Amino acid sequence: MASHVVGYPRIGPKRELKFALESFWDGRSSAEDLQKVAKELRHSMWKQMSDVGIKYIPCNTFSYYDHVLDTTAMLGAVPPRYGWMGGEIGFDVYFSMARGNATLPAMEMTKWFDTNYHYLVPELGPDIKFSYSSHKAVSEYKEAKELGFETVPVLVGPVSYLLLSKPTKSVDRPFSLLSLLGKIIPIYKEVLAELKAAGAKWVQFDEPTLVLDLDSHQRKAFTEAYTELEESFSGLRVVVETYFADVPAEAYKTIIALKGISGIGFDLVRGEKTLDLIQNVGFPSGKFLIAGVVDGRNIWASDLGASMSILKALEGIVGKEKLVVSTSCSLLHTAVDLVNETKLDSEIKSWLAFAAQKILEVSTLAKALAGKKDEAFFMANAAAISSRKSSSRVNNEAVKISALALKGSDHHRATPVSTRLDVQQKELNLPILPTTTIGSFPQTMDLRRVRREYKANNITEEEYMRAIKEEICKVVKLQEDLGIDVLVHGEPERNDMVEYFGEQLHGFAFTVNGWVQSYGSRCVKPPIIYGDVSRPRPMTIFWSKAAQSMTSRPMKGMLTGPVTILNWSFVRNDQPRSETCYQIALAIKNEVEDLEDAGIQVIQIDEAALREGLPLRKSEQPFYLDWAVHAFRITNYGVKDTTQIHTHMCYSNFNDIILSIMDMDADVITIENSRSNEKLLSVFREGIKYGAGIGPGVYDIHSPRIPTTEEIEERVRKMLGVLEPSMVWVNPDCGLKTRKYSEVIPSLSNMVAATKLLRIELADTNRCFELGA
Repeated sequence: MASHVVGYPRIGPKRELKFALESFWDGRSSAEDLQKVAKELRHSMWKQMSDVGIKYIPCNTFSYYDHVLDTTAMLGAVPPRYGWMGGEIGFDVYFSMARGNATLPAMEMTKWFDTNYHYLVPELGPDIKFSYSSHKAVSEYKEAKELGFETVPVLVGPVSYLLLSKPTKSVDRPFSLLSLLGKIIPIYKEVLAELKAAGAKWVQFDEPTLVLDLDSHQRKAFTEAYTELEESFSGLRVVVETYFADVPAEAYKTIIALKGISGIGFDLVRGEKTLDLIQNVGFPSGKFLIAGVVDGRNIWASDLGASMSILKALEGIVGKEKLVVSTSCSLLHTAVDLVNETKLDSEIKSWLAFAAQKILEVSTLAKALAGKKDEAFFMANAAAISSRKSSSRVNNEAVKISALALKGSDHHRATPVSTRLDVQQKELNLPILPTTTIGSFPQTMDLRRVRREYKANNITEEEYMRAIKEEICKVVKLQEDLGIDVLVHGEPERNDMVEYFGEQLHGFAFTVNGWVQSYGSRCVKPPIIYGDVSRPRPMTIFWSKAAQSMTSRPMKGMLTGPVTILNWSFVRNDQPRSETCYQIALAIKNEVEDLEDAGIQVIQIDEAALREGLPLRKSEQPFYLDWAVHAFRITNYGVKDTTQIHTHMCYSNFNDIILSIMDMDADVITIENSRSNEKLLSVFREGIKYGAGIGPGVYDIHSPRIPTTEEIEERVRKMLGVLEPSMVWVNPDCGLKTRKYSEVIPSLSNMVAATKLLRIELADTNRCFELGA
């Protein structure tokens, strides 16, 4: 019985890749230094999987930034603006595409399916010329082989690559991305030939788009692609891997009929209905079935007994020799190694499995199916599963009853948004095109040191409070000097927008090294929601009041919304996600009411991850949007009309859920816009009337590049072309936490300057209109 892993975390158990990347970008280390760290990480990953007995070990899942960007480099699909003249793509071009540079913006970044990982969206046009321009896949296979590891090179499949791309801005005629299939297949053939020559025996093609709602034309593209590649598969065993959801019935029929492939991988954790298809439709004789029974997207230990039942059922269909035990998807989406969590509560720790523990689960299940069951391991697993179910720490009956009672109302605010905005304007007296930022300001090394030393009891509480207050005072004065209209306190006391709140709520646990890659060097440390959630005391009131006392301008109270806390945490899997979300919503509702009582007139409840939790299948989306939007409304339905409720969303495609966004009934929404080339504005050109305040972002904060005044002015003009001036806010795409003050100050200065120019223009236009009337 064989074992397999779809992919493994690339950041390192203690974020070694992050620190190596940032050191290289800052000029503190060389390319050779970065490559040395990367090689050590790859070696460590392969050795770890080999040591626990994994047979099919993946390679080419490591990336310096993003695996889709790696595929763009492999295909030579570099957008012309980066000035690449051909040849092997090096770090300069690669990181310019990923991050932008002093003169050029980065490529668009968006969510990888319904995860918190972001990928760089390929930009393709009908006249693009592809060329084999990055030999990374072959190089890493050879590297592993030299170290003594036989691995399975992993490639993003050709059809998924095209379906995850977008047409270039210059395309002015209808253009099907799938029409490029014939142009990229020859590159894949070259890669396969090189891998074969290097000695590769297996190759894995990741085709996750097979779980989406595909039309017949898209499904046919898979048949055409793999038929064209069939000859190149000779001498190789090829696996097509799917993950993140059920494979729809029609797509299932397509995939089991693909020519030349030796195996198919399925997510049997999130894809429970796929098991029914395998049992009822059948599975092709002679092919390997890669059974993803170990959850690659959460941190809970597998129920090995339940997994064995699924595997036994599959064994009866395909036979022992053709069944391969695997993870449900790449372990990229979970934390690296539980062994580094020396401070985690021992009972909770017994319920968990990070990537290093999950590969052991995979190996243990495979050995059990082969007749070598580790009875002690299975007994310890069963005891942990039972302990979690019965623990009093998990269940709080009062919280369950309160959350259940919420289902009797839709919790809309009593007054229409147009009326509320009029009342709020009388209170706030804001200028046309009010400026604001999203929340966080740069987290400097000194600031991080203060928080770290306070947590380690190396400085007193008085010293810590003084340092944080000084930082807030500095941020407030900076915004006043720049001319920002609605201020933020900069969040110097916060380590992370989710973790900060989770640390103050019951039902959450926290790790020291449970980091997960979000994009590039950006890592997050998701809290673990293990039990019923409640708020024992206020969380943000002290610092919000302190910040408001430093200025006469409106100061936003900054909260993270219930849906984002849910979607950016590792969530308990023993009750519906909606129930957990309602519990969090009640806790945030209490905080909103306390902020209002403290005199905070503008409260921002970030829902950056609302779309992230959207199910991949359209038939399941309305139910999710219904409870997610409802949870947001619960947080603020009881506030006064004079209290202005903001929300913020970032890095997703919003156009298809705009009606749900409107149903959130926020007074103002700030939303990512610039990095996606103002894609959001198209929905308003198509006739959607948005009646609340809206601030589409005017510059990309994930790039070090400083936008010019003219550039921002042009962006705002585009907004004014589709939105009423009285509704438009001017703000960056997202929070400024990851940027340096040397970037933030000139960027915000240019933003305010552009806004002032447009205010003068609008005032002149209105004056002329009044004279003409």
